[in-house]
Amino acid sequence: MLAVRTGRKMLVTTAALLAVGTLVTGCTEGDGGTNTQPTNASVEGNQAQGDTVVIGFSGPAADHGWLGAINSAAIAEAKKYGDIDLRVAEGTNDANLQISQVEQFINDRVDAIVLLPTDGAALTPVATQAMEAGIPVINVDREFSTPFAARTTILGDNYGMGVSAGTYICEKLGDNKNAVVAEIAGIDSLPLTQDRSKGFADALESCGLNVDNRVAADFTVQGGEAATSQLLSAAPKIDAIWNHDDDQGIGVLAAIDNAGRKEFFMVGGAGSANAMREIQSDESVLDATVIYPSTQAADGIRLARLVVQGKAMSDLVEVEVPKRIVLNAPVVTSENVEQYLPTGFES
Repeated sequence: MLAVRTGRKMLVTTAALLAVGTLVTGCTEGDGGTNTQPTNASVEGNQAQGDTVVIGFSGPAADHGWLGAINSAAIAEAKKYGDIDLRVAEGTNDANLQISQVEQFINDRVDAIVLLPTDGAALTPVATQAMEAGIPVINVDREFSTPFAARTTILGDNYGMGVSAGTYICEKLGDNKNAVVAEIAGIDSLPLTQDRSKGFADALESCGLNVDNRVAADFTVQGGEAATSQLLSAAPKIDAIWNHDDDQGIGVLAAIDNAGRKEFFMVGGAGSANAMREIQSDESVLDATVIYPSTQAADGIRLARLVVQGKAMSDLVEVEVPKRIVLNAPVVTSENVEQYLPTGFES
């Protein structure tokens, strides 16, 4: 069993001392200080194969393009490393089943757990149990209720998505203070939807606009089409729409086509490949989409490996993996779509 079993404090201290010690002794006598040896915080040391790390991964049921991409990206990332042994639990939307999966990982004494919880609050106790057993937990996307439940948390920026979408719409509409802005949200009961809507409203407020018409769908094609049909019936004139999710966006675009409406432009959300191809085509109202990275669990796999092996992120001076990482929410347009298309997921 790796050094993580002796306790997190000892692991961190040892890693820090090793990194500092290597920096001090890295230059050998007579080489003029040019022969610097790789450290655990350097690119070479970061990538160097180490002791095998057994990682338990539990993610969602792949019933949505973005969620499917989360799982497949995590598995693909693990395959890139000869020192990762990935144990994958069946994807689920059942919190109780996922709790039992994590309990099994604890019983199996894996070296780390990467967990995208179906419900952050519901999975907090078992994640805390894993941490107390000396197993570092990498929390992905949906945050636990306490920081004690995770060694590192990696998140997309839901509030930032709303800000990015709203800022883009403000810039496109310019000084048109009478512009009508609509919003097609996801599931209103979810904190992520609430955060996205708040960021959107805040950004619009900064340029003197507000959400005039709003409906909520359910992150599905069918829900997107139904909610959009309702929206279009209620709003005879619209200048811009933000749709929170590119998967439901397939239904949104279908409803728009069926209604024969094209007086507005639309911004999507999440960053699917089909949305980016639609932007490339310049043949629909979809003008842009805001990225919500589907790489989060893959990033979690990398971070779990670094944490267990006492390594760090090579682009940081810090000799430890950060406690919390929030990914950016950039806007993809026709001008930069080629850059982002390879990262898009299929809806």
